Amino acid sequence: MPTGFSLLIAAQFTSALADNALLIVTMALLQEQGVPGWWAPLLKFAFTLSYVVLAPVAGPLADAMPKARLMAWMNAIKVLGVLGLLVGVHPVLAYAVVGLGAAGYAPAKYGLVTEMVPARQLVVANSWIEISIVCAALLGAVTGGFLVSALVCGSALASQARQGLLAWGLPLDSALAGSLGLLLSVYGVAALLQLGVPDSGARYARREIHPLALLRDFAASNRLLWRDAEGGLSLGVTTLFWGVGATLQFAVLRWAQESLRLPLDQAAYLQAMVAVGVVLGAGVAGHRVALHQAVRVLPAGVLLGLLITAVSLTQRFAVALPLLALVGLVGGVLVVPMNALLQHRGHQLLTAGRSIAVQGYNENLSILVMLAGYAGLLALELPVVPLMGVFGLLIAASMAVLWWRCRHRVLTLPAG
Repeated sequence: MPTGFSLLIAAQFTSALADNALLIVTMALLQEQGVPGWWAPLLKFAFTLSYVVLAPVAGPLADAMPKARLMAWMNAIKVLGVLGLLVGVHPVLAYAVVGLGAAGYAPAKYGLVTEMVPARQLVVANSWIEISIVCAALLGAVTGGFLVSALVCGSALASQARQGLLAWGLPLDSALAGSLGLLLSVYGVAALLQLGVPDSGARYARREIHPLALLRDFAASNRLLWRDAEGGLSLGVTTLFWGVGATLQFAVLRWAQESLRLPLDQAAYLQAMVAVGVVLGAGVAGHRVALHQAVRVLPAGVLLGLLITAVSLTQRFAVALPLLALVGLVGGVLVVPMNALLQHRGHQLLTAGRSIAVQGYNENLSILVMLAGYAGLLALELPVVPLMGVFGLLIAASMAVLWWRCRHRVLTLPAG
């Protein structure tokens, strides 16, 4: 891999770990404040909204300056979100600020990978990216669960942090103050790592920055990628996958609390089993699936939906653990080749930043729609077990349709 790739992986891993741990901590803050349970998915909704709203701007912004520098600025915005929590900003609003930083971070991160890595190594590079993302989700969930546990919240450090905030006149009166302070230090480590990520040297022609021109350019880029055979197929799969993943993140937490009677901190550890599986699946895909073979993993999408339904019917902890790991493994095998194919085709049709922005827009719009639907159904007090079951069957059916359409198209994929 090119020089600096390992630092890029380390920097994005550290920042993403803090994002995922912060999600668990903000969920605990909501519970501490006594708000209804359907507010929890709104945290992710608010986080993701920036990806959709800023998509026309994020791509040109990532192409307009060295991407490593932009990553550092976006990490600073995430820090502002955590500081907002410490001064009493509502958790949903503060997490939305963190999402604003993440929305600018993603096109720079993926675009830099596309600029640094040759096409023949994109699947391997994406396997490392996905492994780091999922490891961040795994350790983030575990870290978040630890930070909201009685061991931390009842510690002397937590008490001192709480008293310190009150002494400074800050309104946050919570046992989670010390946990937020620790997460600030994690974002600080990410900033230090980003200082070592090199500039790829890629430069693009300056483009019109008028808002209407940006919207027209983005709409044209979106149409171009969807209408392309390889681009449209891979975009459809990844769009569906990330919407599923975001919704499953909350559904598993609620299912674990309702069906297995686990508290939030232990449910977060159970959720991490999915991440373990994705790491294994991403590793398998990175070493076994070449870019020109990417479409062969589509049947894994059907299996993924069926496994989600099987998980919903499980009521034993010992059965749930391997099933959740298998869900993650199948998901990892599916998404890594599809993501590499999408990046390769997007870079051919568009610029690195613009193609990633289009990808992010569609995937995060899927997350918004699925999370909004999930939160609405929870607000209606529908039980989570049938929700997960039906959700899994719908995923299996959707992936089957994409697989069927692929078999009736002629795709020309790179052999290198």
